[in-house]
Amino acid sequence: MPTDAKRQAVAELADLLRNSSALAVADYRGLSVSDMQSVRRTLRASGVQLHVAKNRLVKIAADEADRADLKPMLEGPTALASIDGDAVAMAKALQEAFRPYARTVTIRGGLLGTQPLDAAALQRLASLPAREVLLAKLAGGMAAPLTGMAGVLAANLRNLVGVLSAVADAKRASESANA
Repeated sequence: MPTDAKRQAVAELADLLRNSSALAVADYRGLSVSDMQSVRRTLRASGVQLHVAKNRLVKIAADEADRADLKPMLEGPTALASIDGDAVAMAKALQEAFRPYARTVTIRGGLLGTQPLDAAALQRLASLPAREVLLAKLAGGMAAPLTGMAGVLAANLRNLVGVLSAVADAKRASESANA
């Protein structure tokens, strides 16, 4: 029989699943309490929240939040990492936080919005450059053709000025020769 505390926990989990831009599911089996606190501290510094809840409650919350793709990942001890923002930052933070515990902790997968991701996709996300670097590359890629066009147009004007200057010099030379 569901208690009020369980109903409230399911409601909070459903709200978390709905409002997170990215989620990751990890098996934290083998971590001590102090290790979990260290992981949480590391993740919190990057804006990532780590939640541990019963799989049954998370499955009910996943149904309520229309995130059924999350349910197959919920087996054994499960920790949910969530972020409301940059998914790449979450993947990088998870990789960094779980690096000392790579032998015991496994990342099963996650969600990017409503799209399911496997562990390999989260690994590829973590290997992407930072958002600022990607934006700078995009801006550079957009500016390069404009810079080339400006150079071509400026070269035509420079050539025209050079030709006119040569004609003026030739005219001056012919006038001074006639005088």
